[in-house]
Amino acid sequence: MTNPQAPGHSDQPLVAAYDTALLDLDGVVYAGPAAIEHAVDSLDAARAAGMRLAYVTNNASRPPRVVAEHLTELGVPAAATDVINSAQAAARLVAEKVPAGSKVLVIGGAGLVEALAERGLVAVESLADGPAAVVQGFDPSVGWERLAEAAYAVASGLPWVASNTDMSIPTARGVAPGNGTLVAAVRAATGAEPEVAGKPLPPMHRETVLRTGAKRPLVVGDRLDTDIEGAYNGGVDSLLVFTGVSTPAEVLAARVEHRPTYLAADLRGLLEAHPAVTATADGGFDCRGRSARVVDGELRVSGAGGAQADRYDGLRALCAAAWAELDRSGEPVDGRKALAELGF
Repeated sequence: MTNPQAPGHSDQPLVAAYDTALLDLDGVVYAGPAAIEHAVDSLDAARAAGMRLAYVTNNASRPPRVVAEHLTELGVPAAATDVINSAQAAARLVAEKVPAGSKVLVIGGAGLVEALAERGLVAVESLADGPAAVVQGFDPSVGWERLAEAAYAVASGLPWVASNTDMSIPTARGVAPGNGTLVAAVRAATGAEPEVAGKPLPPMHRETVLRTGAKRPLVVGDRLDTDIEGAYNGGVDSLLVFTGVSTPAEVLAARVEHRPTYLAADLRGLLEAHPAVTATADGGFDCRGRSARVVDGELRVSGAGGAQADRYDGLRALCAAAWAELDRSGEPVDGRKALAELGF
């Protein structure tokens, strides 16, 4: 069930209901150099249950083999072929625009350079080298001089492809500026718009399907505006985990394209069945004894829940009530008090 009007349910653990997990990395599996709590054990168990694990990231800075090595060091065994990044999707887009063997101005890191080489394209660093296109992706080393070179090239009329436009990226120290902020600088200088390859847009989903061969994929991410919208655009189900960027309050206000199929605290959600949300006679919604409805323009939550209930059952019920009201009125409803009562 994609794009639900209420959170979806699965009688089976998700590892049994889907053949492949398409996992975001930053904010889902790790934050900076360290694994997120429960990620390693959960992925181990998912792999043992027969689920294929593929790692799909908008971060174009590192080649897949480097990402795979990092994952393996963290205790998540991975090969380069298990990692799909926005650099690969961007390189495919560029290759469709320019002749084979063309030079391409790279504003980014080794991930873009290797992805272009895979497509038979040659990375260069200056407009003076005669590039046929510009490709831009995140790398922490990108500074003013590189952004200026991009602006000169884009202003000259060259095709411009951006790996992604995420405005932020989770790090071990907190949330930092992402590639979207770097793209915005070039946009402001030139007035041009890049073609974007990464999540949530179709080129990234196409790249992922081509490389994994997934038949029943589940997108797993921490961001509504990239991971969950990307699943929506691809017509596949999604699991949102709250270990990265998006918050429960943002989920309550989510419009259709940002609504996850499933909700979980972390990657342990892959190993669980997900309970159903049902409509109640008073116009509200219930999930295993946790009930939610809109009263006087405000979300209310009630019920202690059954033996298996947890605060995420309350959040599921709140989402159903909030989304129904948003679809009816066009305006988000205040859920701050209800979320606080659930401990969010």
